Amino acid sequence: MGGGVPRRFGANDGMYIPQLSPYIIHFGGSFGLRWYGLFMALSMLYGAYYIVRHGIARGLSENALTSVAIWSIIGGVVGARLVFVFANDPGWIVNDPLQVFRIWQGGLAWDGGLLGGLSLGYITARRNKLPFQALLDLAVPGLSFGYILVRIGNIFNHEVLGRFTEMGFRWPAQLIGSAIGAFLLWRFFYIARKYKSLPDGYQFWTFNLWYQVFRALIEESVRQNPLYVIHYVNHYLGIGFITIEQWFSPLIFAIAGVMYLRVMRRYRRDGLVPAAQGDMQETQPEEEPDPPAEA
Repeated sequence: MGGGVPRRFGANDGMYIPQLSPYIIHFGGSFGLRWYGLFMALSMLYGAYYIVRHGIARGLSENALTSVAIWSIIGGVVGARLVFVFANDPGWIVNDPLQVFRIWQGGLAWDGGLLGGLSLGYITARRNKLPFQALLDLAVPGLSFGYILVRIGNIFNHEVLGRFTEMGFRWPAQLIGSAIGAFLLWRFFYIARKYKSLPDGYQFWTFNLWYQVFRALIEESVRQNPLYVIHYVNHYLGIGFITIEQWFSPLIFAIAGVMYLRVMRRYRRDGLVPAAQGDMQETQPEEEPDPPAEA
């Protein structure tokens, strides 16, 4: 523990770069095309493309898949913005209501986006009689890719800053977040390539398990976020507990864990795998290995 370090900006300020403009094209005032908005749009397009393309490969309707993708994106953006506003700047609703809608300037909450996207995605999938758990799996690449790009957009917006350490640097919290997204994206394709007969929902719920662990224990610990109820800061290491995200992470982890267990229980009940997990070593190439067990 220490008394902190002075906040001076220089070569060791992590990814805080004051000279970096948030705009690609700036027309004056707050009007222009921002990097954050571009990265957000690209991640949405990629996510929708992946769902539609691979859903069609599974024999699902292109129109129905497009509808699910669009409504999931709408629900995700609305949910992410509302949760961010209520958790950070609820005064906007009364004092500056237009600011609530300026999502291209940043300010989206991951958990709110997940809840909003799941809600409208589920309703639309049910109406179109699509397998919802399978669609959740197809959403993972878009979510992972989006996390990579949005955290880079945070650099241009000069937000999601890391804590200072007494070792002479500030944590590059945005790059840590992007690295988490990159790992989750790699993991999705690695699992999909190695295990051809995965139960629907397996990829999505295990993605959430890993995300909550990395977000709560690593990214949130080094981010310069407000602490609630319990205020612990190690100034030497530049880490702090407990942020609002860290308070909610155990609940979300538990929900994802319950859904993962339900998916695996149904998978075994239908006779697709034996009750006990078999040897995962690829000693019999003619048989597909069981899905890996997750914590």
